[in-house]
Amino acid sequence: MPVKQGDLSLLQHATSQELLHSKIPARLAYVATDGTPRVVPICFHWTGSEFILGTPPKAPKLKALAKNPKVALTIDNDVYPYKVLLVRGTAHLQPVDGIVPEYAIACERYLGPEGGKAWVQNLKTMVSSMVRITITPEWAGLLDFQTRFPSALPI
Repeated sequence: MPVKQGDLSLLQHATSQELLHSKIPARLAYVATDGTPRVVPICFHWTGSEFILGTPPKAPKLKALAKNPKVALTIDNDVYPYKVLLVRGTAHLQPVDGIVPEYAIACERYLGPEGGKAWVQNLKTMVSSMVRITITPEWAGLLDFQTRFPSALPI
């Protein structure tokens, strides 16, 4: 019997692991301070139990997340058969002097060692601090369009 959508053990599935360690940005969904939905692409670091994001302290999403920390994340590819990891959780915010260490790690994964280090060095000239956003998954879903399909399909 397949694991049901919502079960956090889906994060250990091979397809989830592929997406979690890919160079695909996550899409972070949250409710803005005006009550309307937002989705932003963002790099992330997966610790094995938490998503760690880094953002400048003046990012508009921070006021929204402080007001309503419930979020959704998706990581998906654009090649058929589509693979989609869906996560829901609560964001926790922590100011950090300098660059969020996990953000620097993520930059190297996305941009390569040289490109990641260069981006972080450039960022240090623009911001003296960041905010570490930690999201602990509370719900996980997985679609692979081979064995796991959206619930609306009668497969």
